[in-house]
Amino acid sequence: MEKIKMSIKVGFMPTRRNMYGEKAFNPQTARETKEKVEDWLKRKNIDYVNLDFLNEDGLLYHPKDVDAVYKYFVENEVDAVFCPHCNFGAEDAVAKAARKLAKPILLWGPREEMPDAEGYRYRDSQCGLFATTKVLQRMGIPFSYILNTALDDPIFEKLFDNFYAAARVVKYFFNMRIGQISLRPDAFWSVKCNEGELLERYGIDLVPLTLPELKTRYEYTLDMKMDQVQEYAEDIFREMKAIHFPKEKLVNVAGLVITLMDWGREQNLTAAATQCWGPMFDTVGISPCFALSELNGLGFPVICEADIHGAVSAVIAQAAAGGSSPVFLADVTARHPQNDNAELFWHCGVFPKELAREDRPLELNIHYNRKAPVVGSWELKGGDISIVRFDGVQGKYSLLMGQGKGTEGPYNHGTYVWIEFKDWSKWEHRFIYGPYIHHCVGVHERITAVLYEACRYIPGLEADPVEPEKERLETFLRGGIKE
Repeated sequence: MEKIKMSIKVGFMPTRRNMYGEKAFNPQTARETKEKVEDWLKRKNIDYVNLDFLNEDGLLYHPKDVDAVYKYFVENEVDAVFCPHCNFGAEDAVAKAARKLAKPILLWGPREEMPDAEGYRYRDSQCGLFATTKVLQRMGIPFSYILNTALDDPIFEKLFDNFYAAARVVKYFFNMRIGQISLRPDAFWSVKCNEGELLERYGIDLVPLTLPELKTRYEYTLDMKMDQVQEYAEDIFREMKAIHFPKEKLVNVAGLVITLMDWGREQNLTAAATQCWGPMFDTVGISPCFALSELNGLGFPVICEADIHGAVSAVIAQAAAGGSSPVFLADVTARHPQNDNAELFWHCGVFPKELAREDRPLELNIHYNRKAPVVGSWELKGGDISIVRFDGVQGKYSLLMGQGKGTEGPYNHGTYVWIEFKDWSKWEHRFIYGPYIHHCVGVHERITAVLYEACRYIPGLEADPVEPEKERLETFLRGGIKE
């Protein structure tokens, strides 16, 4: 089945000062700078629109043009704005455009070359950026900034990529539609959420589906799409080293996956959270754990135990990683019996098979306590793993973020990975004192700096980094260190 992709479009809004001379603020130098930056965007395969419609320079320099820029960017569904100052820039026009567009905006200017023989500089981009950022702050407009560097400096690309990913997080956060399948398990008070508050504050829309409605859709899939269902079931069978139940149950898995993918497309859902205990087994004839792992692998996170905040966390993590790696929802379960800084991240069998260790067999099993098929049974690969949890209490929301590395540890049933951190005690206290629970989302990418930057554009969502800490992230975003 085709995987869901996440993308954004950039509005390329280069600027120069609304005055010019033969040397200072030379317009030809500004045009050449704009063309070099645009060539760089093309080499990066960035989806963007420019200002070539506006004037012969393709540069913003007069406030009277702001309405035209706004209209054009809106018509082209721009998600973020990149505003290189090709010389001093137009602080008034840039600020007015940023306020109207209300999108994440990235500022940068090229580092000045040596003055000419007479001591003249042709740009003064850094000077203009000091002016523009003061105006943006006065207007209360959040912005991102790349250190005054040359275009070919590795710092430029590193920080551009970080902003690009952060802007993707912002896009999908504010356009989130979360499917809610049935109700939470009775005992799970920790996954309660405030649906009205999520809608009022962040525009997060919950779309309900009852189990009877799901059963009707599921039976329709089995009746009308059986060829597709059987083909998918055979694909699953071929990938597995062993299955410990009748092969026919894979038809139930395939039917549920196709049903929920169809529902997600129909409702334009970003993710979903579902009832996954006894009533679900009665509805579709299986424990849904492995089906959920397949959906996560396809880029449509469906989170177990009706954890709405877990689904929001999954969208955030997936957008930050750009779909380069599937996300997984884990229970933060137990400390390593021998390694003080390692922790078991586990769940019944919902981690995507795409993340499994290549040196271990893929197996499908009976659920360990529900005694029903179908659950995954594998250990995840190691490497860099970021941990994410969106959560809130008493009207205050925060985003837990940080990263560790997969490490060796004892065998466990279900799906699991041991993750080692620099100081596990920091993480444990952060989970305990909250506002978090035992669920978090993991992804095999380093996205902490991306999430930290994204929070700049999400009012009322506090960035809560653990490792790396805030000070190190700030240094990274200044171009001072590798993350």
